[in-house]
Amino acid sequence: MSNTTPNDTNPASSAWHKGLTRYHWFVFIVCCLGWGLDCFCQQIFNLMRNPALADLLKLDTTHPTVGLYAGYATSVLLIGWGFGGILFGVMSDKFGRARMMIISILMYAACTGLCGIATTWWAFFLFLFFNGAAVGGQFASGVTLLSETMPNEARPKALGLLQVFAAFCNMCTGALVLTCGILQSIGFFGAFPVWRFLFLVGFAPALLAFAVMRHLEEPKVWKDAIAAGGVKKAGSIPDLFRHPRWRKNVILGMCLATCGVIGLWGIGFFSFDLTRMAFRNTKNAEARVNEGIEKLDFAFIRMLANNPKELLPIADEAVKAGKFSPLARESFIGKEVKTNDAGVIYQVIVEKRASLDGLNYETILAALDIPLKDKNGKELRKAQTPEEKERRRAMLISDQALQPDEATFKQLATDIAARSKSIGSYVTIWAGIASLLFNLGAVIGTWAITLVAERFGRRIAFTIFFVASFFMTNLVFLKMGTGIAFSPEWDVLIMQPLLGFCVLSIFGGYAIYFPELFPVRLRSTAISFCYNIARFAAATGPAGLGLLTAYVFHNTDEPIRWAGAAMSVTFIFGIVFAWLGPETKGQPLPEE
Repeated sequence: MSNTTPNDTNPASSAWHKGLTRYHWFVFIVCCLGWGLDCFCQQIFNLMRNPALADLLKLDTTHPTVGLYAGYATSVLLIGWGFGGILFGVMSDKFGRARMMIISILMYAACTGLCGIATTWWAFFLFLFFNGAAVGGQFASGVTLLSETMPNEARPKALGLLQVFAAFCNMCTGALVLTCGILQSIGFFGAFPVWRFLFLVGFAPALLAFAVMRHLEEPKVWKDAIAAGGVKKAGSIPDLFRHPRWRKNVILGMCLATCGVIGLWGIGFFSFDLTRMAFRNTKNAEARVNEGIEKLDFAFIRMLANNPKELLPIADEAVKAGKFSPLARESFIGKEVKTNDAGVIYQVIVEKRASLDGLNYETILAALDIPLKDKNGKELRKAQTPEEKERRRAMLISDQALQPDEATFKQLATDIAARSKSIGSYVTIWAGIASLLFNLGAVIGTWAITLVAERFGRRIAFTIFFVASFFMTNLVFLKMGTGIAFSPEWDVLIMQPLLGFCVLSIFGGYAIYFPELFPVRLRSTAISFCYNIARFAAATGPAGLGLLTAYVFHNTDEPIRWAGAAMSVTFIFGIVFAWLGPETKGQPLPEE
């Protein structure tokens, strides 16, 4: 395959792709697959982080602690992204774009798969950190490789299509999650957690690296720059900040990227969790009306709490015989949205499985008076309030005189497990639909911002999409799934594609804009700084959303709604930074 420089253009060509060689197309496809499969793995995390952490923490997915840890997990991913992006960016300038891109593909595939076998939350966080490092490296090396290989007139469209394909791969993740939700509803996975299966799929992109590593060449322009200036000058961080033009561009690029990254990772991708919460709450409300929590959940817990040693194994056997997932706290439903007394009591009984002798409703209530902490002293469950204790006591004492009937108890256990499976699969299906629609909108939006940026300029394009993102984020987080205007299902069908169109498309603008700000020997390093130093600042976004959810708006029925709306102010700052940067429309890549 022949390697060509980005200056090999055909001015007479009317279409952007006219004059591209087979090698141009090869690099374009490889870069699209590398970044697209990277985004595929990212989307698995976005869709499965709450179920994964709920499983690892032994809590409900709707528990505030799960939301808090989900924010922390996303921040860990972004911090790893920042470190890895800078490291890979510098190494890409020094040792080659193609070489670093292949290494990053192998690394993010391995770490995504390892998340699927994590048995503790801290191991999950560790794998996420290294996964983030590889993700940051993939973007810096892949975008630089493509921008330096493509002819000037083809470069903006090629980079825009790179992000379009990434959004398409996100759609593929949504389709896979949707399929898994359907398979879960028919018992395909049995007791095996769906989230583990999906993370294990993340091993697959490693095959791409093995397939292309012998055929991918370094760009000629990079080889020439290294030959002329030596390896030591390539990827020089001091040189990046020493020159006033490059220093100004990299600082503005970092600020601009921070606004988009917070908007996407701190708000936009949490719309999937909002979808899960809204649909779970809707289904739980239907169950309260149709099935009667008093006759199902409370009756089961009353029987179990009075004779846990004998009845807990019976419940386990009944659930196993029905091929359902084991009962957990989330399997039960409370009388109100923010209560789950039956689930809390069941969790205590399971925690004391090894010493059930002498356990009864009084000792269970006494155990709930003491906070539950992990080995590191982290509080997993607060001590119950006097109000909660009296409410739970009243639930357990009622009908104490009734003798447990084994057949009735087995049926109750089976009914609760079947309902939990039905709700879980329904929520997973709609989370997949939400992801599909979000990224369908992103596919269209990314191409739209490419066309707007090419016709009207980069500043105008960023302004239009930042303004649209601000208003759409507030609409989605405050109204989607409430049923005020439409049913929850129609809310998702209408609002998620519009949110994806606005929020994720901004990254298509970054892919076009950032390579146009820096010279060849500093380009990958500078893109890494713009896109990955921003990750450190943006890591406060998901953590901030988790803190707002757990501590500021925790007294509301659905705190994530108000937290997301409050965070949307980041898009306003993006408009300001867009107009402080240079306009690069119609200009060639800068050289020194």
